[in-house]
Amino acid sequence: MNILLDVHTHTIASGHAFSTLQEMVQAAADKGLQLLGITEHTSGIPGTCSDIYFRNLPVVPRHMYGVELLLGAEINIIDYKGHLDLEERYFRFLDLRIAGLHSLCYLPGTVDQNTEAVLGAIGNRHIDIISHPGDGTADLLFEPLVLAAKENGVLLEINNSSLNPYRHKTKARDNNLEILRLCKRYEQPVILGSDAHISFSIADYHWLYPLLAETDFPEALILNDKPEAFKARLKKNREETVF
Repeated sequence: MNILLDVHTHTIASGHAFSTLQEMVQAAADKGLQLLGITEHTSGIPGTCSDIYFRNLPVVPRHMYGVELLLGAEINIIDYKGHLDLEERYFRFLDLRIAGLHSLCYLPGTVDQNTEAVLGAIGNRHIDIISHPGDGTADLLFEPLVLAAKENGVLLEINNSSLNPYRHKTKARDNNLEILRLCKRYEQPVILGSDAHISFSIADYHWLYPLLAETDFPEALILNDKPEAFKARLKKNREETVF
């Protein structure tokens, strides 16, 4: 598979990452990517940018060093109904809208409550990707999430960073295997995410490749080598969104 995009990355604006926007784009260019997504954390994560950062995203060029740039946010799911910590009035400034559970912003409940929280985010019609659903932050029922994602045109991310042994995410491997098997069964595309917090980690999916091999996951259902198909999904989502 010829990796051409990575759409879940962070710069120093997120507060706990280590490369600037231009360093990230230059690294993407050096790796031959056509499309790079930079999705800073929203306000629930300590040290991240304020909401006004997202309102000012239109000033940034969307092409640098031969790479097309998508600027957006990784928005926190904050309760069992799937409410988010970024007001919808900012969404129109975002090229890319990712939502996910983070332990600093979400208190896990029962498996049903946690699943309803993610289903709420999937169903709100503004979200493009659910970040690292398999990382074990909260226990989830994955089949309802895959079916809802398919119905709503949302992608579930298979996240490389959560499989790094230093993260001690003990359930991440088994969870992501289950997600891949379900997506294969229901022919639901996935997106591989580096979750890069430094430029060297862009498009690094090496922890994921053994899982793809173990599940014999179809390359046709992986969008990281299909920039036009990925952008077509975003366009369709935007056409269906009304603010």
